[in-house]
Parts: sequence; C-alpha cells; structure tokens
Amino acid sequence: MTLMLASVTGAGEAEIALEHGADIIDLKDPSEGALRALPLEAVRETVAAVAGRRPVSAVAGDLPMEPDTMVAAVDGLARTGVDYVKVGLAPGPLRRDCVRALAALTRATNVVAVMFADREPDMALLPLIAECGFVGAMLDTAGKASGRLLDHADMASLQDYVDRCRRHRLMTGLAGSLEPPDIPRLLMLAPDFLGFRGALCAGRQRAARVDPHCVRMVRELIPRDDRIGGKERPSIETDHRRAAVRPYLESPGREQEATDRIFVRDFMMPVRVGAYVHEQDKPQNVRFNVDVTAARLGRPASDMRDVLSYDVIMDAIRIVAGSGHVPLVETLAERIADCLLNYPRVTSVTVRVEKLEVGPGAVGVEITRDRQADVAKVYQLYPSAAGKTRFTGSE
Repeated sequence: MTLMLASVTGAGEAEIALEHGADIIDLKDPSEGALRALPLEAVRETVAAVAGRRPVSAVAGDLPMEPDTMVAAVDGLARTGVDYVKVGLAPGPLRRDCVRALAALTRATNVVAVMFADREPDMALLPLIAECGFVGAMLDTAGKASGRLLDHADMASLQDYVDRCRRHRLMTGLAGSLEPPDIPRLLMLAPDFLGFRGALCAGRQRAARVDPHCVRMVRELIPRDDRIGGKERPSIETDHRRAAVRPYLESPGREQEATDRIFVRDFMMPVRVGAYVHEQDKPQNVRFNVDVTAARLGRPASDMRDVLSYDVIMDAIRIVAGSGHVPLVETLAERIADCLLNYPRVTSVTVRVEKLEVGPGAVGVEITRDRQADVAKVYQLYPSAAGKTRFTGSE
C-alpha cells in the first residue's frame, strides 16, 4: 500500500493534514529547496501536537557532504522525538563516507536517505545505504523551479528505482513537485509513500499555507486502508503492485453498469522483443493500440478523482517495454493487460502489439482480457469523494 506523506511547516499545518487523512507528517521549511530544516524547537512542538496519531518525519537540512556535520545534524534532530530523519545525499566525493558515518546512528534512529533526480542520483549507493542500516530511500527533486520528478526520470527508470529499493528491503518514497495527475501514474509503481508539498497548498504554491481542499484532493487519489494507523511501518513483504491500486471500500449501492472506454492509438516506441538472437540486443519499432473499459463512478467527471487517465495506459506500456528483452509479442501484450487490470475500475483490456520492421507491413497480436467474474464487482475507488470516508482520532 502507498502512503501519503504531507510536508508541513509546523503544528497548525500538521493538524490540517491530519484532519484530512495524511499518513505521515513531514516537517520542513518549503521556502527554499527540498531539504531546508525547521528550527528544532518547532519540530519538538509539532511532535508534541501530533502526539503519536501519525508518524512524524523531518529533514535534517541542506547539509554539506561532510560526515561529522551530517552525523551531528541527524543526531540533534533525532533527539526531538521524530520517527524518521530524512537526510539528503548530494553529489560529492564524500557521499559514501557520509552514508558510512551515519551507520553509527541507525540502530537507534530511523534514517531515510534522499537522493535527487535532478542532481546525479547514484542508484549504486542503495546496497550501501541498506548495509548501513537506513530504513528507507527517497527520490526527490532539489530545484523546485526546474520541473517535476517526471520531468527528470521516466517511468521505467522510476520502476527500476523502486524495485532496487525493495530488493534491498528499503522503504521507498517518491516526491518532487508532484501534481494530482501524477498520482495514479506513480501508484502503478507501488512506492511505499508519495510526498507532497505544493499540491497541498493554496494555488499550488509551496510557500503558501496548506489548504484543506487540496489535501482532500490528494488524499482521495490515494487508496486508503483503514487498518493503517499510529506509527506502523509499511511492510516490505506486501504485494505492493496490487496493494497500491486495490479497492479498499466496497460501494454499498448496486453494481454500476455504465462504463467508459479509454484508448491510446498508434503509440510507438523502440522495444527489445522477439525470439531471434538478433532481436535480443537491438530494439525495434513497435506500435501499440490499447482500449480499456472502465466502470464509471455514477457522477459527472470533474477532476482526476473521477477518471482513469490515459497516461496510466501509456505508462503501463513504457514500464513493460522498458523492463528488458521480452521473447514474444504475446508476452508483451499479456503483461500490459495484466498491469492495467490491477486497477479496480478496469473491467476489460484490449491490447494490440505490432512489430513494424519484420516485413513489408506490420505483424503482431491482439488480445482481450477481462476481469475474472468472481472479482468483477465494481468498487468505489475514492470513498472520500462519495462521502464515505471516516476520520477517527487515530487517523
């Protein structure tokens, strides 16, 4: 299951985020960059105000890559009572030394390593981060004016990042000027948490105050599990891909009958696909046409909470095609269909895959896959939007 991390500036904003369903309260000064720290006293006050209702994380600051400086900052922040300390790992010759130095604190402190998609992230660091006892790793953007996370990393590379973290038993988070349309796309990758600041603020301005309507919008785009409460850490044993998009509240009304058809036409990209040896190393142009039938929610579509985005279809293609050599076009089509059928509202998928460089014309396969009859009931994916979500004191 993917959790919602809300970055706030203090106890007042934390209360708004809690009231509207944030899973993790994250403390930072958003006026400049991704990791500007708040004063320690403000962190202590917010930890006291949250009072264990949700885990609290905080950034250690935009620190130089100097081991002693980093250890001192992380140790001081840990003493405020936060549950997680986020530490930025910027490029530099001492980056690995900083990771090793922090191993002295990780037995008593939950440390999350943060790398930046726009500042030379080093995926080869993940084994060392895990070896040194960090509990998680996060990919963010450092320069908030330079674009969103998806401007600096494509879906295939983000999937690889999440998979690498999981192999090393690290919680994984994604952030970086994320907007509501990004959420269903990134849920497909099943990170342990998604981090937000600007999307939660009035006018989408990260330096503005957290706005309740914006918090609700983000919250309702991320499926919730009412069993999650308090300070539980996400289980890395979970079937993340399915859990991230599973329904969590069955609609009490009748099964809905109306459907929408969402399609992608003539989407082309180079893919390593084919049974011949020469097809394993050299990509060839492949054309995709995909039709998805999705259940409607019984109300007019007004924002991202009410639709299945065509971006999700294109991302499914990119992720599957970018995963490495696929021996058969039939396998390629099956994987795309299976990926899309993970979405609860999707009832049927037709995938047409054509290899364009085999002969004088195109050759390929077209498959149609339906959701199994015993799980074909339509679920309400966004219960909050329908007025069904309950917020209790433990949430």
